[in-house]
Amino acid sequence: MNLDLSSKRALVCGASQGLGEACALQLAQQGAEVVLLARSADKLQALCSRLPAEHGQEHGFLAVDAHDRDTLSEVVVYELEQGGDLHIWVNNTGGPAPGPANTADPQAYADAFMQHMVSAQVLLQLLLPGMRAAGYGRILNVLSTSVKQVIPNLGVSNTVRAAMGNWAKTLAGELAADGITVNNVLPGLTRTPRLDSLIEHSAKSSGKTVEQVTQAMAASIPVQRFAEPEEFANAVGFLASPAAAYITGINLPVDGGKTGNL
Repeated sequence: MNLDLSSKRALVCGASQGLGEACALQLAQQGAEVVLLARSADKLQALCSRLPAEHGQEHGFLAVDAHDRDTLSEVVVYELEQGGDLHIWVNNTGGPAPGPANTADPQAYADAFMQHMVSAQVLLQLLLPGMRAAGYGRILNVLSTSVKQVIPNLGVSNTVRAAMGNWAKTLAGELAADGITVNNVLPGLTRTPRLDSLIEHSAKSSGKTVEQVTQAMAASIPVQRFAEPEEFANAVGFLASPAAAYITGINLPVDGGKTGNL
């Protein structure tokens, strides 16, 4: 099975921590030259120095706020001009704040759509020419199992994740003939800062302790534990590889069996 990415360049968004960091490490281990993107230059520089470079890769990073679409475009265009085309894109963005759908401020929906959907469209149109020229593209959207089954108390997140899922499915049909696959990887409960914040919010709103909420969440998963970020990154590394050339347009849960539908 060909998992070698030594001739490929990858852009990993939200790379300063959690799932993005784990994906960057995995792709670099498979031989890809990785460009990290997030807001914190210090965190990105520290991670960049830790990325495997056994294939002679020259990793780099872009410290930019994805909400600032003009600046995002400028730095990505500069990277493409200086470093060359990017063949793999891990589209990873932090989730909206938790809360019920019916009480969410309308602006929260607008902000989430701009942060996720519009910023993704900006990056897509910048990266597509290089992927098409290479005849190789892997677009991997880090979404949520809420694409398949809504999660209580994540009203805004459920909504925008579903929109992203349908965007990706539409793109998969449009781009497949160009050698570009588009897949959604759906993390379940994974040990990340995002999970920590959700546990704290649930504890505060329910009156339970953090320990009680944590234990209940873990018990709700068939494998009886949270995922490690590296386990999620393994799935991303496979879908980014030549071995996954015939897989496109799917939603792949990495959730320990928790999602209650097919």
